[in-house]
Amino acid sequence: MVVRITKEDERLLEEYSQAASKSSEKLVYVNAIMISSIPIWLFFGVHKMPLVANSVLFAIISLASTFLMSLAYKNSKAPLMERIAIRRTEAITKEVNSEACKDKKLSKKNREDIVRERTKKVADYESTTFSIFYNNCLFLLLLLLLSAVLHHFSNQINYSVSMLIAAGATAFLSSGKGSF
Repeated sequence: MVVRITKEDERLLEEYSQAASKSSEKLVYVNAIMISSIPIWLFFGVHKMPLVANSVLFAIISLASTFLMSLAYKNSKAPLMERIAIRRTEAITKEVNSEACKDKKLSKKNREDIVRERTKKVADYESTTFSIFYNNCLFLLLLLLLSAVLHHFSNQINYSVSMLIAAGATAFLSSGKGSF
């Protein structure tokens, strides 16, 4: 039996999918790269690790950390997006209705579509930014604690272990259903 998907079905799937917008994806990856690069300054400036001699180590660990942090952002964003959408729907509906009073040409169905679209956009942006903030704080806290605890080891081991455990723990903790 072949099931045909209508245009209406495609529209509904697109509206309610967990897929991130392109601007949200860009925000996630840029922040993941930035937060993974900040510890290089810590280990270069504070722990006196030579920058050029350890550049390969910095690059490899930063790439792994970037991947884990982007995973953490995406994991914690999805459940948050639903809660934000529920809370913002009423305010967005009021805004659209006040705009609709000025422009009487909008039908009720068009207004509902506009409300749904704006709610999704607002929820996507707010959940992305909060997820980035929360996960960055957790990552930096874990990194600073681990680098202080592991200061007896060589700088290369301290950097590698601190970064990978901090990023891995952040990704792991963000995958739980009860986060936030």
